[in-house]
Amino acid sequence: MAESRVPRGLYALTDTDLLPDERIVDAVEQALAGGAAMIQYRDKRPDRDLKTRIATELRECCHRYGRPLLINDDPELALRMGADGVHLGLEDHDPHEARAMLGEDAIIGVTCHQSLERARALAGNPADYVAFGRFFPSQTKAGPALADPSLLSECHRLGIPCVAIGGITLDNAGPLIRAGADLIAVIHGLFSAPDIEARARALSQLFATGADS
Repeated sequence: MAESRVPRGLYALTDTDLLPDERIVDAVEQALAGGAAMIQYRDKRPDRDLKTRIATELRECCHRYGRPLLINDDPELALRMGADGVHLGLEDHDPHEARAMLGEDAIIGVTCHQSLERARALAGNPADYVAFGRFFPSQTKAGPALADPSLLSECHRLGIPCVAIGGITLDNAGPLIRAGADLIAVIHGLFSAPDIEARARALSQLFATGADS
């Protein structure tokens, strides 16, 4: 696989229900201090000015640690405040249009749920990574777990980093990493912890140890 601009490790996703606006930057900084490899700002609210302010603060925080910040489902916001890229769901902006808007240096990730066909169609052009899930019941999105860990192994044949998402915790992340996940996307399993930095360090350590724990 060619060298990727996408880091390997813990992919920390924010949640506005879990993290109030006044806590989000501090919580993300704790995750970064614990070793988070990449951050995604998820905010479905319509207040563009508020989201621009928070995203800009998060970008500055991420860049102090040399880590990329991606924006969920909003290429316009990513462009406006200078994020490192965007993550797009199945029913969001077209990934090719996002690439044209954000340029070749942006990181673009796409949701594939359990579809290798979608991953195959988008791998490398325009997607820099593909995300599969839910692997476990999730507090963020209702519904049954659908994805099988074998998807992660199959993804490596495409030559593109793959992300595992959905109900991932310190207790269940190991098998997904062993199956081939380059990143584990974690929300509640990270930001609901009483010590976010320690939890981020423990999740990140799973990659260093080969997920034996």
